Amino acid sequence: MSRPFVVVMAGGSASGKTTVAEGLAAQGDVLRISHDRYYLDAPDPTSHNFDHPDALETSLLVTQVEDLVAGGSVELPVYGFEGHRRAPHTDRADPRPIVLVEGILTLEHPPLARLADLRVFVHAPPDVRLARRILRDVAQRGRQLEGVVQRYLDHVRPMHDRFVEPSRAHADLVLDGERKPEALVAELRREIERRRD
Repeated sequence: MSRPFVVVMAGGSASGKTTVAEGLAAQGDVLRISHDRYYLDAPDPTSHNFDHPDALETSLLVTQVEDLVAGGSVELPVYGFEGHRRAPHTDRADPRPIVLVEGILTLEHPPLARLADLRVFVHAPPDVRLARRILRDVAQRGRQLEGVVQRYLDHVRPMHDRFVEPSRAHADLVLDGERKPEALVAELRREIERRRD
């Protein structure tokens, strides 16, 4: 297999980036790596700032992407959101033609952004992202509305303004997160194939 084509995708919380990444990964020739796998243990998750770069072991992610690009296999960490700590086991991953790394802070980290053949940012307005986050966290994750809103105000919004939104300037392609996911997946795939050709 030739060298994998690396896509690094960022965007605000609930912008739609994970949905786009999952849609692209479903095409079969894509290894999707979520930055969320690289969270460090959070002894007190109620006050922990999961939206700050220091919350993640991005240096390990960079090393593993480099290994995949070189043709090697890696052991991806597994993060358990129930206990907010790393699991003792890992997930083995082999390189595929496309390696897609996604997370809110992926373009904020220069060594990771430099590994990308294509840098993507998924944008959605703050009110849309907040509404989606509330619906997701309350309905799917069993969180209380007050807690979701307070975390957004305390951590998500200020970290987005400080780290996530400025990283948009590094993107080669900005996707409109308010469009239908299948349209975004198709647009991303076209850009990948154009650059690979």
